[in-house]
Order: sequence, then structure tokens, then C-alpha cells
Amino acid sequence: MRHHTIMGRPLALGLVSLALVACENSADDLEPFPPFPDPPPAAVFEVTVTNLTNAQPLSPVAVIAHTDGYQVFAVGQAASPGLEELAEGGSPASLIAEADASAAVIETTAGTGPIGPGASETIRLVVLESELNGLRLSTSTMLVNTNDAITGTNAIGVGDFISGDRASYLTIAYDAGTEANDELAIHIPGPAAGGEGFNAARDDIADRVAMHTGVVGAEDGFPGSDLDGQHRFDNPVARVTIERVE
Repeated sequence: MRHHTIMGRPLALGLVSLALVACENSADDLEPFPPFPDPPPAAVFEVTVTNLTNAQPLSPVAVIAHTDGYQVFAVGQAASPGLEELAEGGSPASLIAEADASAAVIETTAGTGPIGPGASETIRLVVLESELNGLRLSTSTMLVNTNDAITGTNAIGVGDFISGDRASYLTIAYDAGTEANDELAIHIPGPAAGGEGFNAARDDIADRVAMHTGVVGAEDGFPGSDLDGQHRFDNPVARVTIERVE
């Protein structure tokens, strides 16, 4: 036992000495971490959509930042499949996925839920300052107590906005031209009817985007209509305010 104790002492001391040397050498060899690079400068926009109708909730709003190579729709031309799905069912998902596939689209986002009559929602969108040249913003939403009515802004130029700049636009209702305006509950997804949303079959003989002629309703002699006078609307149907906040 004595022999082992005597022999163990210098061994332990030697290990401690080696550890201290190793630590000293490691500390000397360490290099400071490089500083984190500053994030690239960005521009922040807030898009506020206000529902001006009496009884037409607006579906979650699609917001798309893009250049001249993209547009949500063109009057007189057929709606894209993504716009058709928004116009009939109220979901912006397909329209945004369609936009994301375009090389001209820079950033997309969507609102968090429907916007009731008289209510507003503010949606924030961020782009790099290097992407501001020629930047445009488009918005689109469905009037959900209709067959396929939409409203929004189409390619508003915001590339020259500086922080604090703000512009407002009154928007009108368009007919997507993808579903006949039969005003039947089975084809209207909104709370007035709670029927079917998107249907891939296009049964509107026009098959083109045009100004909407409005809701007629059973009270005004449209037999079988499940809508009434409160669901009618006059233009404008919404206000879209775009502000650069940073």
C-alpha cells in the first residue's frame, strides 16, 4: 500500500501539470470569433385593407410584391387557376403558390383571416432595398357572399417610396368569370349560404375577368337566389392603403 501511494503521487502531479500546460496552450491558440455581418438593408411595407361593404366579408388577402413581369389578372382575359380558386373559395394559397413560381415575384404573404364589413387588417411585407427598383404591390381577396367576385389592387408602383410615404386606393369588384352568378347557396362559400367553395369546372360562359354587375337577390326578382338586399354592394368595396414604414 505504501509503495503504491508513493508512486501515485508524482503520477497525479504530472497529469495535473500536463493539463495546465495544455489549457495554457489552447487559450493562446484560440482566435476571436469574426463579427456577425450586418443584415442587408430592407424596406418594410404595411398594407391595410378595409372592408367598405354592408354584408360581404372579404376572404384572407393575398399580398404579392413583384416587378412588371407579373400581374394578378387582366380585364378581358381568363383568370388563372390560382385566381379562380381565390375567387370561388376564398383561399389565397393557390394564388400565392402560383405567384411564387414566377421569376418576377419577389415576396408574397397573406392575411390571417376574413375581414368583416367595416373591419380592417394590416399585413406586413419585407423586401430588400436592392429589390426596390420597379417594385409593385398587388392584393386580391374574394367577396365571399358571391359566386366569384374579387377585389384588390393590381401592380401598384411602390419602388420609389421612402419611409413614411403612404398611398390609399379605393377598389371595385370584379367578376372572375369562372362561375355562373346563380346566387345559389350550394355555390356560395360565405356565411350567407355556407355552400361549396372552389370547383374546377368553369361554368361561366364568359370565362374572362370583367367588372362585376353586382348581387341581384331574391327580393329584386331573381328566382331561387339565396342572397338578399343586404348582400348587394356598390363600388368601391374596399380601401387598400400602402405605407412604407421602414
